[in-house]
Amino acid sequence: MLLPPIHGRLSIAGEWSPPRDDFESLSPADTAQVVGRFPQATPEEVSAAVAAARQAYPAWRRTSRILRAECFDRLAQLIKRDQEAIAELMARECGKNITECRAEVIEGLHMVQYVFGVGRQGIYGDVVASEIAEKDSFVRRKPWGVVAVITPWNFPFAVPLWMLGPSLLEGNTAVFKPSEDTPAVGQKLVELFHEAGFPPGTINLVHGDGTVGELLVKDPRVQVVLFTGSYEVGRRIQELSAPLPDRIVAAEMGGKNAVIVCLDARFDLAVNAGILSAFKTTGQRCVSASRILVHEKLLDHYAEAFVSTARRLRFGDPLDEKNFAGPVIHRAALEKIERYNAQVRNTPGVEVLLDGGPVSPAQTPGCYMTPFIYRTPWRSDLPALREEVFGPHVALIPFRDDEEAVRIHNDVEYGLSLAVISEDYRRIRYFREECEYGMGYVNLPCIGAEVHLPFGGVKRSGNGHPSAAGLIEVVTHKTAWTVNHGTEIKMAQGLSAAIE
Repeated sequence: MLLPPIHGRLSIAGEWSPPRDDFESLSPADTAQVVGRFPQATPEEVSAAVAAARQAYPAWRRTSRILRAECFDRLAQLIKRDQEAIAELMARECGKNITECRAEVIEGLHMVQYVFGVGRQGIYGDVVASEIAEKDSFVRRKPWGVVAVITPWNFPFAVPLWMLGPSLLEGNTAVFKPSEDTPAVGQKLVELFHEAGFPPGTINLVHGDGTVGELLVKDPRVQVVLFTGSYEVGRRIQELSAPLPDRIVAAEMGGKNAVIVCLDARFDLAVNAGILSAFKTTGQRCVSASRILVHEKLLDHYAEAFVSTARRLRFGDPLDEKNFAGPVIHRAALEKIERYNAQVRNTPGVEVLLDGGPVSPAQTPGCYMTPFIYRTPWRSDLPALREEVFGPHVALIPFRDDEEAVRIHNDVEYGLSLAVISEDYRRIRYFREECEYGMGYVNLPCIGAEVHLPFGGVKRSGNGHPSAAGLIEVVTHKTAWTVNHGTEIKMAQGLSAAIE
């Protein structure tokens, strides 16, 4: 059923702006379908949103942490109420299959529930022993201030909650800029925050493209920038933030992830893990695997089964739960993926096993692609093997032994997600210790994050500040507080307190 377009608005200091039609959000399943029309925030509006967050910060910081957490309990009930409507909106706007969208709504709900529960737990600080018996020492966490939250289109509900949840729980206030490809889901989320009773100015919404994000990052009143997206944008954020002495940047910037299939792997499990890693969300997850490393003695059998399984996958209407996955996000993404496919086709020594690619516009009004699978020895000179493709594009790569598998795995500039398929606990431990990654999985796909675990990577994948539960460490700073209960001054390290 064709629904009327959503009227996009900004939210600043608890007030919704009048609708403006500066840009459109189109459905990737049918690019003639307008999901909504949204305003591009002006520099003045971005500045006003930061000012509103700054003004709301003192009162919100002084609010009991437990009472702040109670707001998230109310938010959780609203998410449950609107669960199916959110999933359907997400499927329409970003093209993920409805089953994945439902799972994402639950993931967002889990983050909200986690934050609510943490609000009453004793991780607010620590009591630490002092050298001096009469002293008590405390390590306490304090919020930074205003947090800019800049999020991607492929997880438009869960990832914002990964960032907004810990930030607001700990007493920060926020300015949220969702991806310009999924503004409707971002707006729906902020509507729920308002309905849950978060005070005006604690969360502010600005829509727009990268120029709006850059305005946020350049504002010195923003003390923390939380970002998930491409390496190029993440690097730009870090460069703009470098001159600001009290700026914290937590950036998760994609991956070139791998599944390592060992000779002792359970075969069917290894095939399914590879398929899920490569093609869920049409390969458009930062943790998607575009490399599957397979022991050379297993490769022929694995390639045959992997390609046979991929041929059966259905890519179609994201609202049809019988489909495995939906379209890619837009025509530009489709064209980028096809450039990588063409690069592989034109490379000598590479065997294309399944020559997928864009589905003809004559067959569909959407941005659909089918899997592209090829077999090649590892080679550092092929960009498709080293760069993030972000689509249904995967290489099957042989390795001789565990040491070579580690060398191939690490020979990229990213280090986000890894899966090892093996029954040998010593081998599994070897990969755990020697591979460079942020999240590792054993006998599983390299996708499937849970909110109570940190989410982040190394090298180009991130700067060591994870999202989800690990973010609490980022959106607060530690303070030391020492109290003397004695009637005279005694100094640590044996320093004399005598004044002569």
